[in-house]
Amino acid sequence: MRTTKTQQAQNQRLLIRTAVDLMTQQGFDGTTMKQIARTAGLGDATIYKYFPTKEKLVLAYFEQAIGDALTRMAKTKGLAGFGLQERMQLLMDCVLDELLADREFVALVYQLVGRLPLSLLSEALPGKAALQTAYAEMLDAAEASGEIPPCGFKGSLAGLLADSVYAVISHWLRDSSDQFAHTTQLVDMGLGVLVLALRSGLIDKLLALGGFVLRSQLTRLLQDGNGLTSLMQLARQGLQNAANATPKAPA
Repeated sequence: MRTTKTQQAQNQRLLIRTAVDLMTQQGFDGTTMKQIARTAGLGDATIYKYFPTKEKLVLAYFEQAIGDALTRMAKTKGLAGFGLQERMQLLMDCVLDELLADREFVALVYQLVGRLPLSLLSEALPGKAALQTAYAEMLDAAEASGEIPPCGFKGSLAGLLADSVYAVISHWLRDSSDQFAHTTQLVDMGLGVLVLALRSGLIDKLLALGGFVLRSQLTRLLQDGNGLTSLMQLARQGLQNAANATPKAPA
């Protein structure tokens, strides 16, 4: 009997869930594909129809979590009335909420990937395409509503924002503050600075000078986290001062 698309989706979720539970208990190396399949109640060969390797299965977890976060975000009451910063904050909150129950597993995966900084610059990050599309749509909506002036680098900026989600997750995994207050403050401050820069038109100039350099530095800062909040506060104050000092056109 042919497996329906609904059954395939259910089997895929079951395998991912089973793998997460087993790897959290036994570690990545201590868990086999055969064990995952049998614990999920599927045939030994069936798992390979969905995931050819354990690595692909782990990547599928993040792809699924991000997809679920975007679905949750789309169902948020009153979303149409949210501004750009509120939408970006909501997306990050939804992603972290999806990962929260599996935080131990996510930390395990991040420890395994010692090459994380290089991975953050990859175009093949799981869920990156969906994140980039979501951020591009947010920027389009903000531009259409007049919240920000026309931005010539929306594609590059959306890609940078998609990359930054993984950097924020890395920071969140090391955050021991109550209810992850440090991560919340960092994201809020960073998005505040970004929106101010977009409204001023400054972000276009920065991306024109070198989006790759900007992306690299953002990744490094989010990885370290040391002094970044203070830096964001200074940047926000500077942008606010510049906006207030800009002479207004006569009526």
